[in-house]
Amino acid sequence: IDAEMDALLDSQGLTEGTVAERMAALATDPRFLLPNTDEGRAELLAKYNAILDDMNARMPEYFRTLPPRKLAVERVPVSAEKGSAKAYYSPAAMDGSRAGTFYANLRDTGETPTWGMKTLAYHEGIPGHHFQIATAQGLKGLPLIRQQPIYSAYSEGWALYAERLAAEIGLYEDDPFGDLGRLQAEMFRAVRLVADTGLHAKGWTREQAIDYMVQTTGMNVEEVTSEVERYMALPGQACAYKVGQLKILELRDRARAELGDKFDLKGFHTVVLENGAVPLTVLERLVDEWVAATAAGRSSAS
Repeated sequence: IDAEMDALLDSQGLTEGTVAERMAALATDPRFLLPNTDEGRAELLAKYNAILDDMNARMPEYFRTLPPRKLAVERVPVSAEKGSAKAYYSPAAMDGSRAGTFYANLRDTGETPTWGMKTLAYHEGIPGHHFQIATAQGLKGLPLIRQQPIYSAYSEGWALYAERLAAEIGLYEDDPFGDLGRLQAEMFRAVRLVADTGLHAKGWTREQAIDYMVQTTGMNVEEVTSEVERYMALPGQACAYKVGQLKILELRDRARAELGDKFDLKGFHTVVLENGAVPLTVLERLVDEWVAATAAGRSSAS
């Protein structure tokens, strides 16, 4: 990941310093920052809306089922923003009274360079958490527990898969700085495994974990601090992201190899999303059953 970022930074004329140092400098580049004012915050929300609308328009090419309601974009409540992550997704109310919502943390617009917005929106919103959770909520005949995002490896693995899918379908073409945002997020997920292990198996202090992540990613101290404190409270949760993503990618690669011309990406996404939240072992069985049924020329029931 570091090598990919290095090459991309070089191509943009950013050659001095480590990757982390150059990314830290890019995070304070005025070209990519909105004013830390009410007007700047409104513009940031408008940009998130535009990113998500553009992505949503592409989704019928890749998904059979789309969430019935538009994803809302709102500010993290001011009373909660200090201890909150940069963004998060809140599921719709089960009775339909409230839409699924992408919450953006606007405590300081300087924490959100515009080159990082796409990846965050794809992860939390479309086709990440919003698609996975809204699809599960719309399934009929499942126990309520199957409609909830209770398996971190499944739900967070899907959100990371969504980030990768966005790159695969060309949404970072002609946007090298946006692609750097995607790669920094990928780097973030890699180094958080080290921080998680350090805190819970190696005796690291809170400060050691913060210093390590700042020095490796180039992210700012405030953002890293809220992340590290989350890892302190949820041992192993950071590990679940990459475990889930890698399993979904493995299953897709295996299905494509076995089915050849019969492989259908919409069909793969259907079997992954339209069985509700499941452990990865169950997901693997479901995909294997779908592959066997598709190879035999019959439909597999979700």
